Amino acid sequence: MPRSYSLDEVSKHDSSSSCWVIIRNKVYDVTEFLPDHPGGTKIILKYAGKDATSAYEPIHPPDALDKNLPPEKHLGELDSAAASAVKEAEQSRKKTKDELRVEAAQQAKPPLSRILSLWDIEDVARKVLSYKAWAYYSSAADEELTHRENIRAFSRIFFHARVMRPVSYCDPSTTILGFKSSIPVFVSGAALARLGHPLGEANITRGAGRTGIIQMVSSNASLSYAQIAEARLAPDQPLFFQLYKRRDDALAEQRVREVVSLGYSAIFLTVDAVVPGNRERDIRAPFELEAQEREAEKVERADQADSPEAPVQDKEEKGETNLLGTAGALIANADLDMTWERTVPWLRSLTKLPIVIKGIQCVEDAVLAAEAGVDGILISNHGGRQLEYSLPSIDVLYRLRKQRPDVFNKLEVYVDGGARRGTDVLKALCLGAKAVGMGRPFLYAQSAYGEDGVVKVVEILQREIVTGMRLLGASRVQDLVPDMVEQVNWQPLEPKL
Repeated sequence: MPRSYSLDEVSKHDSSSSCWVIIRNKVYDVTEFLPDHPGGTKIILKYAGKDATSAYEPIHPPDALDKNLPPEKHLGELDSAAASAVKEAEQSRKKTKDELRVEAAQQAKPPLSRILSLWDIEDVARKVLSYKAWAYYSSAADEELTHRENIRAFSRIFFHARVMRPVSYCDPSTTILGFKSSIPVFVSGAALARLGHPLGEANITRGAGRTGIIQMVSSNASLSYAQIAEARLAPDQPLFFQLYKRRDDALAEQRVREVVSLGYSAIFLTVDAVVPGNRERDIRAPFELEAQEREAEKVERADQADSPEAPVQDKEEKGETNLLGTAGALIANADLDMTWERTVPWLRSLTKLPIVIKGIQCVEDAVLAAEAGVDGILISNHGGRQLEYSLPSIDVLYRLRKQRPDVFNKLEVYVDGGARRGTDVLKALCLGAKAVGMGRPFLYAQSAYGEDGVVKVVEILQREIVTGMRLLGASRVQDLVPDMVEQVNWQPLEPKL
């Protein structure tokens, strides 16, 4: 029978030789797991012998401990006195400078009725998100040029609108892998939604259900795959799964079989993130926060001493910087040796669900995907988060249309990265994309406004798409054709956002 523990008992196990942590009043022995933790040992040892709930919950699904820690390492629960002490300590804990900033921003944010565009939602999210969450969500590789160019590349494509066409009836709906979608947009896979909102991915699931669009769930979601499936508004609400294949085939197979059993509708195999990109904004976040707190401490001590010159000793943390960051730790166990010849047949042997390759970045690989017999490709450079100087996704789509239009007849083509307006979606559809994925906009929306924020994003996009279709002379998405767009060789002035 599991026994109960006092805080004094737990606190004695505070080293790498014996490391216990408390999560939601339960005690775990993670000593043997330390070397295998994707995020390194340092972050766990920081909470050795202590309560780690606040650090653990936003980035781990509830079933992570069950999947990664043997039952005998689930030691038991805190006794009532210890549980009360942990609760009291959390309630009396002094809030950080960043937490106080977030609280003030939440109070000052505008009502959803004043949100007119996805840029408005991003602006609110930038203010209400914690520094860590914003750094993770917004970060991209190196100088973040690819991320910016993903967005700017849409401005190099202009329309040839057709007039004198009946558009009083205008239907923006489509199908994606045979599943109905109210607009040609889906939620692209994005991890750790609970960093921005306690309900995390469930906000997106319910918002997608209310508006009739489809959500792709990341392997690194902060809720369990089962919890997300349970959040659906109806059993037949489709969910796609973004698979990061583990290098251990047995573990990878276990993940696939789990989502198949839960009723997920398709597998998007991610192929552009076998190693973490160099996301310096994300990596830098912990010591930026530490610097903020040191500065706040200086100000507080100066005020207490009634002197702005009150000395405070800066403590510079020794040891190596964790270059993985929040993002890198999530894919530390990815398979670096995937191939067309082995990996696609392996996945086909496990499921009859549609298979889409996510992360196509050139025409040549789009052709190989078609030859491999998959059901679709998602042209994507991971939102600029992986290889800096990857071509913008819309440019790759444009090249595919020009060089190998036959590919569009062999599988469904999708694109993500940089789309922020209904007109961006229409440009992609004119070039042959079946639908457009968006990741960050839905993370920002659910972070700032929860489930209603997700609904608002879809409403904005639907309004913009329908308006654009009518002005283009298209009453159905099938009317959007390549002759309606042209890529220009000059760069428009960048709009002030």
